[in-house]
Amino acid sequence: MTTNYEHSINHAAQVTREWVVELARLLDWEDRQRAWRLLRVSLHAIRDWLDVNEASQLGAQLPTLIRGIYYEGWQPSRTPVQDRGKDAFLARIADGFKGEPLSDPEEAVCSVFRLLNVRISAGEVADVRGRLPKTLRDLWPEMKS
Repeated sequence: MTTNYEHSINHAAQVTREWVVELARLLDWEDRQRAWRLLRVSLHAIRDWLDVNEASQLGAQLPTLIRGIYYEGWQPSRTPVQDRGKDAFLARIADGFKGEPLSDPEEAVCSVFRLLNVRISAGEVADVRGRLPKTLRDLWPEMKS
């Protein structure tokens, strides 16, 4: 018989797998490890481009294990970062793929944004998009009504 905590742990792992599988599908990638890395570095960049309150509100919408990677290494006193432009954001993502560069960093980031569109509430997506610079909002596809 599975205990309650084992069920919770298994469920958290399953939800995380679902996010990674969905992101890999959006990217048409076979490599789920690479999709996991993209999710991680993208969430860190998004978090660091937001003010502390909005970053926390977004974190509250993430599933348990993904929330853990989202907050990993966060230094709230250093957010939002100074250079919040699109080029700096994409450079931050590319930094996570130095050994095996992304062929299209913009498309990769757009895929993470599309994943967030379907996995977090529409209101939170609107809040996060609204707090990002316009050049990044332009990369984040509008939610379909």
